[in-house]
Amino acid sequence: MKSWPRPDIPELDGTAPVPRVFDTATQTLIDAAPTDVARLYVCGITPYDATHMGHAATYLAFDTLQRIWIDAGFRVHYAQNVTDIDDPLLERAAQTETSWRQLADEQIELFRRDMASLNILPPEDYVAVTEMIDQIAEAVCALLDRGLAYRVPTADAQGEDVYFDNAAAAAAAPWRLGEESNLDRARMLELFAERGGDPERTGKRDALDPLLWRSARDGEPSWPSRVGPGRPGWHIECSVIALTHLGTDLTVQGGGADLVFPHHDMSAGHAAALSGHPLARLYSHAGMVAYQGEKMSKSLGNLVLVSRLREAGADPRAIRLALLAHHYRSDWEWTDDALTQADARLRSWSAVTTGALSSPDIIRAMRAALADDLDTPTALSIVDNAVTVGVSDRAMLFDAVDALLGVPLDE
Repeated sequence: MKSWPRPDIPELDGTAPVPRVFDTATQTLIDAAPTDVARLYVCGITPYDATHMGHAATYLAFDTLQRIWIDAGFRVHYAQNVTDIDDPLLERAAQTETSWRQLADEQIELFRRDMASLNILPPEDYVAVTEMIDQIAEAVCALLDRGLAYRVPTADAQGEDVYFDNAAAAAAAPWRLGEESNLDRARMLELFAERGGDPERTGKRDALDPLLWRSARDGEPSWPSRVGPGRPGWHIECSVIALTHLGTDLTVQGGGADLVFPHHDMSAGHAAALSGHPLARLYSHAGMVAYQGEKMSKSLGNLVLVSRLREAGADPRAIRLALLAHHYRSDWEWTDDALTQADARLRSWSAVTTGALSSPDIIRAMRAALADDLDTPTALSIVDNAVTVGVSDRAMLFDAVDALLGVPLDE
């Protein structure tokens, strides 16, 4: 599946340090140092209502990480999925009397345009789940063959769903449930029920065992496979896509904080059970963006959409600056004056004059801030101060703002 055009990145003199990034599993800062290329997997959208500020903030966080890696001299191999078959998509299609395929295609294209407008670096592998059905089904078969999955009859006994056996996998693979999220069982059960799990399902060996394969139901899309006709569960999709396109021991597995459990815990378990290796060395998560006092979410409907802001005449560079003003790991609230402040910053930066501050020194300070757990607010403050005083080389500063922050400035 095609992604979107890659923006040009100016080359800067010197190099950035290896970034240190907060690891959710260990709760510490870890050097995100590639052993070969920097291999990054970030979970993509379920395309039924794209792209709100929470989405944009997440993809911008990992865009920033890529830019630091590139500036440090590393090649980046980035993969991202699109969950273009899932219950929320089917439910929205039914509500709007639209085919699920048409709805997915429309929202994927909108997401592409939003990402391109925000100057987000595209994934090298942009992969729809529906492109990987055969590979996912074979992975489910492998888990069944190894005794790490089991079948549960459907309520009408017309088919069998397949579930991952968390306990068996923990005994056989380099993984244990909760090693990424650090949650106790009570909290896991609560979040599992809230985020697509089915802890009350009769016939499961453990309430927290996740679905690998949903057998065909009337009125739902399904695919033939050796498992039986049906479609994949949520977590196995990312496991197989990541293993297929990036391999094991990724440099970073990323996404929003709402994916830590169950999605990232479970997908790491599936990948470890399939490969015998950890999925990633570092697990990184972006904070949640609120609006009008509640976490921004499709279910609540309190969405500020990138596309609507653009349609209303917002400069995408200002949208990007408004997001960069908050540290990627923080939870924060979008306000209606965020764009006004970002527009003022954009105009101020474009009007920087020649002055006393050394542009190379400014760039070194920006690099240091961004390598320190993607500290974009500090990087923005460094540029603010430079603009106030004036810089030795405007063109050099403009290139740095474009390369490191992804914001082309007006000459």
